[in-house]
Amino acid sequence: MTCLKNNVTILPFFYLCILVISCNSAADNNKPKIVTNPEKIDRQTSKSIKIALEYALEHNGKIDDSIRLQLDSVVNYFYNATDYNNVWSNKEKWNPLADSLFLFIQNAALSGLYANDYHFKNLQSLKNKLDGDSLKRMDANLWTKADLMFTDGYLHILKDLKEGRLGSDSISFKKAETTDSYYAGSLTTLLSTKQFTGIFNEVQPQNIGYWELKNSIGGFLDSMDKRIFTYVAYPFKANDIDDSVSFIQTLQKRLNESNCIALTDELPDSLHLRTAIKKYQQQKGIQQDGKISSSLIRTMNISGPELFKRIAITLDRYKQLPDTMPEKYILVNLPGYYLQVWDHDTLVMSSKIICGKPATRTPLLNSYITDMVTYPTWTVPTSIIAKQYLPKLKDNPNYLTKLGLKLVNKKGETVRADSIDWTKYSKGIPFKVMQNSGDDNALGILKFNFTNPFAVYLHDTNQRYLFKNAVRDLSHGCVRVQEWDKLAFYLARNDSLNLKTGETLLYTTDSIKVWLARKENRRIAVKNKVSLFIRYFGCEAKNGTIKFYDDIYGEDKLIREKYFAGK
Repeated sequence: MTCLKNNVTILPFFYLCILVISCNSAADNNKPKIVTNPEKIDRQTSKSIKIALEYALEHNGKIDDSIRLQLDSVVNYFYNATDYNNVWSNKEKWNPLADSLFLFIQNAALSGLYANDYHFKNLQSLKNKLDGDSLKRMDANLWTKADLMFTDGYLHILKDLKEGRLGSDSISFKKAETTDSYYAGSLTTLLSTKQFTGIFNEVQPQNIGYWELKNSIGGFLDSMDKRIFTYVAYPFKANDIDDSVSFIQTLQKRLNESNCIALTDELPDSLHLRTAIKKYQQQKGIQQDGKISSSLIRTMNISGPELFKRIAITLDRYKQLPDTMPEKYILVNLPGYYLQVWDHDTLVMSSKIICGKPATRTPLLNSYITDMVTYPTWTVPTSIIAKQYLPKLKDNPNYLTKLGLKLVNKKGETVRADSIDWTKYSKGIPFKVMQNSGDDNALGILKFNFTNPFAVYLHDTNQRYLFKNAVRDLSHGCVRVQEWDKLAFYLARNDSLNLKTGETLLYTTDSIKVWLARKENRRIAVKNKVSLFIRYFGCEAKNGTIKFYDDIYGEDKLIREKYFAGK
């Protein structure tokens, strides 16, 4: 019993000791360590770096209350291999590389990055102290913090330039050599070669579109309105009073920033809000209906800083592509409504496209063209059958006939639609709905198949007039290609040019033309499979000017709110 009492008494004291030791470690990182002899300050800095890193590894990267290393394990890996020696200063003086890195961080926006992600404010403050105060220059702890922040900042920049900030998903290609040793080794190389530009350029995408966009940022920043307006998140949660109230408060603040409404502690009534919205709409030269809508909020959220975020997001989306692109590939950019064919870094053809509606989005994916089909039949996706056709079949069993469609059972036999009791079905039907090949077929007269789990493909269309529209998110998910014939003939020529000795090709551009003229249904296997990337690039550079596309699926908005909300 006595032993138990003693343990009960000792335990609180034990935990208190741990707390005191922990606090002392944090305080130790902030406590000045004055070294009057410049010849000895590096040795003390080295000791302090080791102590600070030990603390950081136990406290989620924190060195003190204002500094947190983003890549603490990589930073520790590097210093552990170099006996914790400081690398950015020497005997109370900055190394030239420190000045170069500080300048790069200061101008991080030119690379689509944010300076404060790399300790800019803290480094600026610390640099001013060390440069302007002879007493502080003797403080080894200040040089320690500077060294750690420069190292962490460099490694973090390298990682963001190589991998981006969006996180990996189903379309991201795994980046090679992204281990702690790779990043630490890169810093070792930098310290040896002293060449920032070469190292940073090497890890970024070697894609023409990426570099054209990045090289246009300077001009964009020079003319950018840098005013920061309140971002309005929309839509708010249905039937959630707190969220709707929060939305109105945010909207009121945003309208106040445009001098359209007074900012008070009370929420505006519907009349005041409607009047304020009309005033804002008048400012922007858009329809003055006073209504809250997605288009209104999109307009409010268009500002220089928000457009810069879309540039940053697009640059990071390029980093989800392979490190080395195939020699030949097809790129579909959904917000831009275009398809491109690239051959050895040369754009050989471009075409307008029609992509999926927001409710039936075209998926982002990586694949390759496997075959082409002339005068294809169309099997209607089950989602369209359940959502669109089934309700109408219950009212009119002959509805499919009016659309030129037919019912096919599991045996491949055509079934009369008016012989089916449609009231039995609610989510789907045990039949295929098909359209015969022909000029009126929804797929047009040629389609391109590629491996994917979404049952989508590239194809011609029987509604070619829709390519005249500026806004072309109109399909059920497949991609309609205006210049389908140029794409087909490119694939045919590619197969012919890459034919090996002794091989034979079962088709040519001429045979495709003959089959189309005869309206024959033919499947054409593509021998040299050309890679296909369907992507979502919200902006691109044209002749040094950045063009922004409508965020048709809200993908940029989603990424902005997830990764860039606090920027």
